[in-house]
Amino acid sequence: MSTRVGVLGATGAVGQRLIQLLAPHPDFEIAALTASGASAGRTYRDAAKWRVDSPIPEGVADATVVETDPEAVPDDVGLLFSSLPSGVGAAVEPEFVEAGYVVSSNSSNGRMDDDVPLTIPEINADHLGLIEVQRDERGWDGALIKNPNCSTITMVPTLAALDRFGLDRVHVSTLQAVSGAGYSGVTSMEIIDNVIPHIGGEADKMETESRKLLGSFDGAEVSLHEADVSASCNRVPTLDGHLENVWADLDEDPAPEAVAEAFESFPGIDLHSSPEQLIEVFEEPDRPQPRLDRNLGGGMAVAAGGIETTNRGVQFNCLAHNTMRGAAGASILNGELLLEEGYF
Repeated sequence: MSTRVGVLGATGAVGQRLIQLLAPHPDFEIAALTASGASAGRTYRDAAKWRVDSPIPEGVADATVVETDPEAVPDDVGLLFSSLPSGVGAAVEPEFVEAGYVVSSNSSNGRMDDDVPLTIPEINADHLGLIEVQRDERGWDGALIKNPNCSTITMVPTLAALDRFGLDRVHVSTLQAVSGAGYSGVTSMEIIDNVIPHIGGEADKMETESRKLLGSFDGAEVSLHEADVSASCNRVPTLDGHLENVWADLDEDPAPEAVAEAFESFPGIDLHSSPEQLIEVFEEPDRPQPRLDRNLGGGMAVAAGGIETTNRGVQFNCLAHNTMRGAAGASILNGELLLEEGYF
């Protein structure tokens, strides 16, 4: 029997990708679509300017959009996926959790809160234990779980694999696709024939979220990983797929072959949306590339290549599809983990 789910912010870019992935999902059934008051009462076909590269799923196009309000969502919805703007999410998501809903959110608000799990299931599924802390401290009946920023989620699986060598310091320079800014985030006049060497707030997210994801949970709190992380974030004129150049200082001195083995052998997790191999390694020096490699593992795998040793550790490139693994797919994977662990 499928779990009835809803999408908060269903008309936006990530909301549309959520619907594309949820419609054929074997464990979830779309039962509620919410948006702003201006869209409430309209059919989804009329409310959403559909931009995903596949038709609106049958059964969704003619569904009625409701306001983003707990009273507008049916009580039998077991899980909500949130793609709300962070300012809206900060105000609205707690209202849904207080009303008893479990929310798997892609929104950036609250990711670093001490009692909110920031989770990549293959990396730190045990952090889900923070939900009990959250419920005790806030008196919530539901639960709030977050997935990290799209640039963070590209890099962290590779760092988790490198931690066996003693991860000490990380610097990353990103080449981020325009879809990461949303449909109206970067104009064509800004990005065509150009690179924008700054993305507001992005570096801070990478530097803090990665340490929480790699941190240890003792049953009461998460201790941040001790590695020092610094980031430089750049917008480039590719459509999808964040490519990142990473320099990692390590306590040990592994050969490139050992690093590749650590990446390739890093375990996945037995959930529907998790790829069979989490990190795929290319030997070619000019791979991975966004256009060629962003859809590995159904868009849920991380690609790595260009592995070279440095005088302090290793240098490499990594790539992931930013709206699949980095956003909608990440939220759905967290929802699958919540279902597996019996949180709704």
